[in-house]
Amino acid sequence: MIRYGAAAASLLAAVLSIFVARGTANAVPRVPTSDNEIVESLPSVAGWSREERRLRRELVQRPRDEGTALEAAKTYLDLARSQGDARYAGYAMGVLQAWQPLTATTPNRILVMHATVAQFLHDFDGSERTLKLALAADPSNAQGWLTLATILRVRGRYADSDAACRSLVKLRQNLYAVACLAENAGLRGDHRGAQESLQSLLDSPPLKDPRQNATRQWLLTTVAEINELAGRAPAADTAYRQALGAERAGYDVLAYSDFLLSQNRPAEVLPLLKSEPRSDAVLLRIVMATQRLGEQKKLTASQRATAQSDVDELAARFDAAALRPGSTVLHAREHAMFALDVQKDAHRALELARLNVQLQREPIDLLVFARAAATANDDAARAEVKALMQQIGLRDARVDAVL
Repeated sequence: MIRYGAAAASLLAAVLSIFVARGTANAVPRVPTSDNEIVESLPSVAGWSREERRLRRELVQRPRDEGTALEAAKTYLDLARSQGDARYAGYAMGVLQAWQPLTATTPNRILVMHATVAQFLHDFDGSERTLKLALAADPSNAQGWLTLATILRVRGRYADSDAACRSLVKLRQNLYAVACLAENAGLRGDHRGAQESLQSLLDSPPLKDPRQNATRQWLLTTVAEINELAGRAPAADTAYRQALGAERAGYDVLAYSDFLLSQNRPAEVLPLLKSEPRSDAVLLRIVMATQRLGEQKKLTASQRATAQSDVDELAARFDAAALRPGSTVLHAREHAMFALDVQKDAHRALELARLNVQLQREPIDLLVFARAAATANDDAARAEVKALMQQIGLRDARVDAVL
């Protein structure tokens, strides 16, 4: 899960939090018989239809109007995040196609927005190329540097990410620079130093203002994740609760759900996810929590039937996603978790986890890889995980405990 703090919304286009694209429930593709046939309708979102019609009208009249295109792309991307549905991100990308091919003369804000959408869709290579194009043209674009730092971090390139973070110092974006560098330090194992840096930001007088709750939510989530890396579960729990109390965000809900599952507290996961859109990532955690409760004999007959229906739906989504060319790797993390924790197929999970770390190398990716290797009792895979951890410089007490 890739994250920006919600606090960065004034600096960034918005907070990034990855939800894997929802597949259709039917694994068999259907070809429309005419251009007028409706293949599928996107979910209705309250208050959105009128705004969408307005933006579409304006884009038809002025397809290369920068302000309108950015507003439309951001609105679609916000919907993709909030609904956990990457089809909206596809609409956002479509809005920006009027500027293809992208060049150094393309408006800088269009380049950065294009890169942000590409990152959401896991096109990290394309996003990085576009950001470097934008930053070469305008080195003062703080949003571009922070987005680039995040992409490099996700790929396990911490030194390169540090360099991008330091560019924020030159632009006097000190809060974001400190938080950016602290997160990288925490990943490398400097848990104490990272937490002290983040706590100094949280203790600063400006962040006591209730209007800065989004900033506090972002920083507290980072504190929680660093405590998880250090193996300090009680401290992580406290920080997650504080983050959610400051401002609820989809990324935090999923991260805390994973934490609760790791602590064998599945009963707390279901109410946490109750109001979330049923994206693949959300449905997966519901299925995992429900299965744990079933193993503990804490489900009624009706709940067991619902649980099986959820498992079938999620399996169908993964099957449908596999039919789309090149999409298997985009879903590999959640699919690996499904294979490992729900289907109990450690060898399939290991195959998917290995595929996933070719694309992204966040702590959760290495943890899933390590758990699959250990469950499959594959010594070669264990060695592979250790070598990759050493290569990128990641230190994670949870992985150490598994291996």
